[in-house]
Amino acid sequence: METSEPIRRTSEIEEITNLYIVHPLAARLTPILARLGITPNAVSIAGMAFGVLAGFAYYRYQDARWATLGFVLMIAWHVMDGADGQLARLTNAQSELGKILDGMCDYVTFIAVYAGLAAALTPKIGVWVWALALVAGICHAVQAAAYEVQRQEYNFWGWGQKSAEFLPLDARAPRVVGGPVVPRLMGMIYRLYVRAQVQVAGAVIEFHKKLTAILAADPERTAFFRERYRTQFARSVRLWSVMSANYRTIGIFAAALAGKPQYYFWFEIVGFNLIMIAFISRQRAAYAQFFAGV
Repeated sequence: METSEPIRRTSEIEEITNLYIVHPLAARLTPILARLGITPNAVSIAGMAFGVLAGFAYYRYQDARWATLGFVLMIAWHVMDGADGQLARLTNAQSELGKILDGMCDYVTFIAVYAGLAAALTPKIGVWVWALALVAGICHAVQAAAYEVQRQEYNFWGWGQKSAEFLPLDARAPRVVGGPVVPRLMGMIYRLYVRAQVQVAGAVIEFHKKLTAILAADPERTAFFRERYRTQFARSVRLWSVMSANYRTIGIFAAALAGKPQYYFWFEIVGFNLIMIAFISRQRAAYAQFFAGV
């Protein structure tokens, strides 16, 4: 099997737990899945099942054994989440539908975990914890979209990966077999998915338009700008990885073991949002510097 893009994720922007734990495990699993003829979308759904089971485990977080099981199940989800992308690239099966399904499975996993913790906390601190979990979940979605845009832009501009291109809102939604209702539904989900990215992308979109125009006028400078992008932005994208699902998984487990999962929700709302605001401000300054003297 051949693929025009690397099977593993871009190592220089990868955070440490993915680089040394999750993705090596996924890399061992991927060729086995390929030989069995399992599709990337099936792997995504299987990973989501681990995530949902983690939610049930965390419902009993006050028992450290159940909290540990929840953590292990979330690690299993991370491995499957890494394997689906590697499998798609190995088998040349990348698709917009796959991207959407992968993102949806991620959100379902965290919805299940947040709901499990909120249900367990309700008898202790009251029903208001559901509002806390809901706000934390919305913040999570925004932060995750912002981080994903950074990764996409790096892979597109730094390495020319076509599958990472930032798509406009009016791009065609993927066709899905299953009658007229399913394609319309997937089209709606697709547009919502891209709109969410656009809303948090901010200066990324303007940067994208400006660099696209420069390269359209002078395509011979493409290699120069790719190297410039990698040199300037590799470190900043690595910093953005604090927003990754991996650290959320660790944070949830730590808060559960401490017997205070609500503290994680508060950090999601306050701590991560402050970090995101600081990163966005820093990114705007970096974009201005990128074009300086060009």
